Amino acid sequence: MTVMRWFIYNSLKAIYPEIHLTYGYLTKNTRITHQLPKAHVIDARCISGHPLAKPSDEMFRLKFVRKNNRQLHKATISKGGKRKSNKAVRFVKGFQLFDKVIYEGKECFIFGRRTNGYFDIRLLDGTKVHASASWKKLKKVEFSSTLLIQRREGNSSPTYATA
Repeated sequence: MTVMRWFIYNSLKAIYPEIHLTYGYLTKNTRITHQLPKAHVIDARCISGHPLAKPSDEMFRLKFVRKNNRQLHKATISKGGKRKSNKAVRFVKGFQLFDKVIYEGKECFIFGRRTNGYFDIRLLDGTKVHASASWKKLKKVEFSSTLLIQRREGNSSPTYATA
């Protein structure tokens, strides 16, 4: 990162002259001065120069997922030297892995599929919504993508002091 940091910084500086570097000790000093707890979102506000800004009531969770399963065959070879295919069907009842769906009024994602039409659905933080939800109870909101985005209401960031 030592060499790459300067290359990236100089390239960005040519495009956006108002950017600047910062260091952890400056962020920590700002946080301590304003009596703020240590958290990623608070550090981001300290770096921005607005440590006491009121946080948004919306939070977004992002997760990158694979697009393909690159293992084409099972690792073990059966008797007779035949290799079994490791590929599952892509679409089951019109749904595929990582589609955003609504189940009982809750937005969630498909993390597992079965050929009989039952799906493992979860939130992006890994919380299981249902281990075996029927396709009849699901409504597709969005097709799958390599970047999954989940919007959450309510501010779940740590509290902050107003000085």
